[in-house]
Amino acid sequence: MANGIRFYSQETKYQIRMRGALRTWLERVVTDHGKQLQDISIVVCSDEYLLSVNRQYLNHDYFTDVITFDYGEGETISGDILLSIDRIRDNAKSLGQSLKTELHRVIVHGILHLLGYSDKTQDEQVAMRAKEDYYLTLREF
Repeated sequence: MANGIRFYSQETKYQIRMRGALRTWLERVVTDHGKQLQDISIVVCSDEYLLSVNRQYLNHDYFTDVITFDYGEGETISGDILLSIDRIRDNAKSLGQSLKTELHRVIVHGILHLLGYSDKTQDEQVAMRAKEDYYLTLREF
């Protein structure tokens, strides 16, 4: 298969829709940063599945909405973005957002991690949220 963005589901029946438009939008995020897209797998999964990944690979014992594994080198980005649809649904409800908007926010959050953004400090979190907000305004779907 050619380089690009692929979508999968693990332990959930949820399927991401409008994949072509989503790919185009995410490719723009990558090219805006002067990087080249190699391979990105976006995996929608259950809370329990993502918790097991969090425990096994990161030694964290808590639920999260996204985990990103970065395999890129140099100017290429490549990686896996694992998303808990259960967390995303709950977050969308508590934030008063649509599921689609919150899902797209979390996906672009993962892409930003692959592009080198961090969210460990308060300042980094603010900067990342601003980038997320900016790219959400550029969606045409």
